[in-house]
Amino acid sequence: MERNTSSKSDLPPGFRFHPTDEELIMFYLKNQAKSKPCPVSIIPEVDIYKFDPWQLPDKAEFGENEWYFFSPRDRKYPNGVRPNRATVSGYWKATGTDKAIHSGSKYVGVKKALVFYNGRPPKGVKTNWIMHEYRLSDSHKQIKKHSGSMRLDDWVLCRIYKKKNSAEKILDHKVEESNTQIDRVGYSNDDSESQELLKFPKTGSYSRLLELDYMGPVSHLLNENTYISSFDFPNTIANTGIEDVEKLQLGDIPYNYSTESGNFQVNQNGILMNPMVYQFQ
Repeated sequence: MERNTSSKSDLPPGFRFHPTDEELIMFYLKNQAKSKPCPVSIIPEVDIYKFDPWQLPDKAEFGENEWYFFSPRDRKYPNGVRPNRATVSGYWKATGTDKAIHSGSKYVGVKKALVFYNGRPPKGVKTNWIMHEYRLSDSHKQIKKHSGSMRLDDWVLCRIYKKKNSAEKILDHKVEESNTQIDRVGYSNDDSESQELLKFPKTGSYSRLLELDYMGPVSHLLNENTYISSFDFPNTIANTGIEDVEKLQLGDIPYNYSTESGNFQVNQNGILMNPMVYQFQ
């Protein structure tokens, strides 16, 4: 049989491969078993049991989070019907019950779920690698056909993926939320205005305010009637050299006070300053 050959460049733009269980049986595995071409030749022929699951993505011709393969199955024992599921450094172990696949009312195949374990039974360590194995409903005919050999099935179709743990799911959720927030800002109705608002921090130092050219002279801001122009101070301001001050007008603030410790908070009514954080010299 000729090996399926295809490259990603042959696929149409935006192509996604999300077949149903029925489609995998009827249009892919059945065609493969009868040596007929598949609708899209992106499933390679790989004996997956000769590799560990983390090596298989490099053997695939298509896929990012899940990968599909046509694979033969061999017997575990010469006269038995149990498949040999051992790999280089572990083994695949069946879990759950087999799922019957129907096309209309006709029984066409079986789906089996397996989990990969590192090591050798019974001391293997469970991993997050999962496999769904699809085989035809008449696979028992192949067993008789290969009587006396180690080959159990010519072809089964295997879907392999790695299940994410809870920490990876939380990280993906945070990244998705972050990307959503960026998208909302990027698609603002008035891009220029939104960018200007983003440049102005809600809190910042006095020196940072001086750097904002579009805010105009700071003296103009401080003299605006819409802003609070006075603050109540305690009777003594520590380390300032100013004693018995009941009220300090903004215009009376010495020129050589420290600006790095001042904080501003912006709201709809103007710029509110916290005078308690200033250090006067």
